[in-house]
Amino acid sequence: MRKRGFFILILMLIMLLMVSTVVAAGETIELKYGHDGSLTHQYQIAATYFKKLVEEKTNGRIEITIFPSGQLGHERELAEGIIMGTVDICTVAGALPSWVPSYEVWGIPFLIRDRQHAYHVLDGEIGEKWKEEFLAQGMKIMGYGDIGLRNLTNDVRPIRTPEDMEGLKFRVQESKIWLVTMKALNCTGVPIPFGELYTALQQGVVDGQENPLATIRSMKFYEVQKYCSITKHTFSPYCYLMNPKKFDSLSLEDQKIIEEAFAATEKYERDVQIKNYDENLQYLKDQGMQVTEDVDISAFIEATIDVAKAISDIVPTELVENIRNTK
Repeated sequence: MRKRGFFILILMLIMLLMVSTVVAAGETIELKYGHDGSLTHQYQIAATYFKKLVEEKTNGRIEITIFPSGQLGHERELAEGIIMGTVDICTVAGALPSWVPSYEVWGIPFLIRDRQHAYHVLDGEIGEKWKEEFLAQGMKIMGYGDIGLRNLTNDVRPIRTPEDMEGLKFRVQESKIWLVTMKALNCTGVPIPFGELYTALQQGVVDGQENPLATIRSMKFYEVQKYCSITKHTFSPYCYLMNPKKFDSLSLEDQKIIEEAFAATEKYERDVQIKNYDENLQYLKDQGMQVTEDVDISAFIEATIDVAKAISDIVPTELVENIRNTK
């Protein structure tokens, strides 16, 4: 009788364990996805598409909650949140050299020829090496997005040559190379968090800024900037970052879903930026911006030719040449 009771007890425990496992497997997993762009920014375009893919693939079992407009912090805070595990997923660009200094190479003027050149760098050996280096810092790169080719705007005068920039104050990202670049152009670089840029422009803290056309449009900088110069002086990628421990905590099936969704999002967002370039340019003109398209690019190249040397202690010359020679 005792043996029978013991057997029934064991059976009940096994059944209870099986039920708990099924319940656990069916639990909703919430992933917090933060960025500091607007609701029409490239970051939001990517986040929305990623959310759609993951939730459809898992029938809502994995729920992506998007926190736009710096709700979880600006880029530095978001990256720190990834490391600490308070943020599951985020998109970050300018703050990344604080952890991997060589990533500052993207700020070297006129190093990148065009978008396809940038994609080849990111999707090749150089991009893979960065994934290893950022992982060692506690950030898992899930892919590389396209912020775009950067251009100058200001509210003082049209800019066609470097001489036109003399005496102006430009907002720059928080990294050494941007300060060096602005000094080479005889103007002052002022580091300001991206989420605070509109207000800084509106209040005259700085005269201008530099960003891709899509960003100028999505962040409505045309409301506080009269002039835009098409310089395409640098290309800005951004990283889809995920907390490594959070990723590793997922089942192999869910990891695959997340990886495939990021790969599809990466391609989708890049295609959107290429497709919308001409439309964004016309939109800014329609909003009253005076756009200078006949910029003296050769003069800008000449003025900034020594920028790479000035940061050779941070960005190895070999890396610069490898990127320059990437086909």
